[in-house]
Amino acid sequence: MIDFAHARRVMVDNQLRTSGVTDRRLLTAMGEVPREKFVPAARQSLAYIDGVHPLSPTRQLGAPAPFAKLVQLAEIDHTDRVLDVGCGNGYSAAVLAHLGESIVAVDTDTRLVQHAGATLGEIGLGNVMVVAGELSKAGAEHGPYDVIVIEGTVDAVPEALFAQLKPTGRLVALIAAPGQVPVANLFVKSDRGLASSIAFDARLPQLQPAADPGFVF
Repeated sequence: MIDFAHARRVMVDNQLRTSGVTDRRLLTAMGEVPREKFVPAARQSLAYIDGVHPLSPTRQLGAPAPFAKLVQLAEIDHTDRVLDVGCGNGYSAAVLAHLGESIVAVDTDTRLVQHAGATLGEIGLGNVMVVAGELSKAGAEHGPYDVIVIEGTVDAVPEALFAQLKPTGRLVALIAAPGQVPVANLFVKSDRGLASSIAFDARLPQLQPAADPGFVF
């Protein structure tokens, strides 16, 4: 029988801390969320590896460390309303639910959205709403947001997402042209416009453009 609690501790110590993840709230969250419930049953024994898990033809669950670094970049406060773009089967939303006040998680895959809602309910996270629809638009009616996290690599960020940020909102995303190394970008909105900065190189699965016309450029 696998000791998943021990596996979580090892993940936190050997993958997150060694990758520069220092946010105590984030480390605690990822040490508590049962990642094994968010991977296919046949891969539960591998839930905490430093690798990617296939979820559907167009969605994958990324490795823990790059995901954690991207979330840390957003500096989520306990009062923040967060939009989770490309939530897959809900693992990212579960982690974010431990950090922000309320989470709206969106994905194009109805089956994954249903799985996410069921699993989030099973583990008792009542501050997450899961919505199916186009990634750039599905959460708009529930915004605006303090933070938007894009759960995968994209060629660029749709303007429709920037429009959903509050006046002091932040958006984090891994951006890469085809064949290039993805780079974590932080966008901060203010009354003077949108400022951006580059933080680090990292790899998360590509958000498939074909699955969402909103991400075609």
